[in-house]
Amino acid sequence: MTAVEPELLRLRESIDNIDAALIHLLAERFKCTQAVGQFKATHGLPPADPARETQQIARLRQLARNAKLDPDFAEKFLNFIVTEVIRHHEAIRQNHN
Repeated sequence: MTAVEPELLRLRESIDNIDAALIHLLAERFKCTQAVGQFKATHGLPPADPARETQQIARLRQLARNAKLDPDFAEKFLNFIVTEVIRHHEAIRQNHN
């Protein structure tokens, strides 16, 4: 084992821990968005909310800038999540009818 390997292992362990935290946070986020989907279906609201999505993108881009993260990456990440949320909301609406 070289002197570099323990540091590499430590860094990778940190990455693994962060990845686990991200998965748990995404799971919590999707629990909330599922509840939103149920609410929308019950009240006859559309699955997508373009105005909200625009606000969220602007907010996330600013958060990314503050965190020294590429805002374009943050926007792509949010778009990926929103697309999945809308898909879930559409399925909830279909099952609700």
